[in-house]
Amino acid sequence: MTASRTIPFIVATIFIDAIGFGIIMPVLPDLVMEIGRTDLASAMGIATAIGQVMAVATFVASPVLGNLSDRFGRRRVLLLSLAGLTADYVLLTIVHTLPWLFIARALSGIFGGSFAAAQAAIADVTAPQERARNFGFVGAAFGVGFIVEPAIGGFLGEIGPRAPFVAAAALAAANMLYGFFIFPETLAAERRRAFDWRRANPLGAWQTMRGLPGMGGVAAVLVLWQIASLVYPMTWSFYCIAQLGWSPRMIGASLAAVGVAIALGQALVVGPMVKRFGERDAATIGIAVAVAVYVGYAFVDTTLGAFLLLIPVALQAPVQPSLMALMSRRATPETQGEVQGISAMAMGLGQIGAPGLLIGTMAWFTGRGAPVHFPGAAFLVAALFGLLAIAMLRRLPRATRTSEAGQMPPSVTA
Repeated sequence: MTASRTIPFIVATIFIDAIGFGIIMPVLPDLVMEIGRTDLASAMGIATAIGQVMAVATFVASPVLGNLSDRFGRRRVLLLSLAGLTADYVLLTIVHTLPWLFIARALSGIFGGSFAAAQAAIADVTAPQERARNFGFVGAAFGVGFIVEPAIGGFLGEIGPRAPFVAAAALAAANMLYGFFIFPETLAAERRRAFDWRRANPLGAWQTMRGLPGMGGVAAVLVLWQIASLVYPMTWSFYCIAQLGWSPRMIGASLAAVGVAIALGQALVVGPMVKRFGERDAATIGIAVAVAVYVGYAFVDTTLGAFLLLIPVALQAPVQPSLMALMSRRATPETQGEVQGISAMAMGLGQIGAPGLLIGTMAWFTGRGAPVHFPGAAFLVAALFGLLAIAMLRRLPRATRTSEAGQMPPSVTA
């Protein structure tokens, strides 16, 4: 069992998960308007509800899948999730009513909960001081997903709003077969523990989190950051139409540019920045850059300006892997899946609140009764939550040399 066989499969799996977000974004407005027979402003409201249903599914499924991976191993859970995603994308090619669209996105949220098992697999084969870097590879995979799939989604969206899902189903099925033959189990039998429903649910996960020193503080930062960072996947397509008048092809190209920035940041920025500043300070710098970019997007009104603002996005790359590494330090080998389930649950909680806060705000300021036409309002909301995340993060103590070696001293409660 080596990291050389594990990490490539995990990266591919997260890439497939990114498809679930990325490939639908360029076609979501047209798909909702087609199925719901409604206008753009109403489609935003429907998309808000769809995002919340998907987030609730992830919130509930994450602790279950994380605990299942501690009991049965990472391999079984990840392969099952990929099979579920394949079926889900096939379903998305044939849905013709809004209820079925909601069901399909709920399934995406459930099987997307495999993120916990994927992160736990990386922790299984990685030393604590290397986890931020390797979690950065996961972020890079998500970035590559944003490069490839939204671009494909945008171009295929010109054919029809269903066409991108055929490609997504094929990729998910291919990765499932790749994992079946290549991916080794990363959790040794002697490190597995019994499955307990009392721990494998949001309430039980909350109780577990309260029992781990400092876990609550990191989880709170993760929730706030998740709400802020979701401004791109949840509002970008609507924003580009309302603010810049872009076509699906241009939206796909812009999302590809976002993916390039994210992937370059994960590959080139995460390791050096975490090594130089530590996980807490690297995350702080990344969120501060993100806040500045959000404010810029709130007011930019030209295509050139919108693309120029994508350049500093690379500097926010250390945020997610640094927060994941901070949470991973608080887990034992037997509870990595559970703790990563808590982190995924925290992100799911952010996803539950984000649609109303972000898409809802944009819908209000672009609707007929808006006091002022302001499509960029959602980015100001994201900037506010970014500032709250920084304030919470600065309350966490700086990691010491002892903690960086994987042993948390009693005084460190972050």
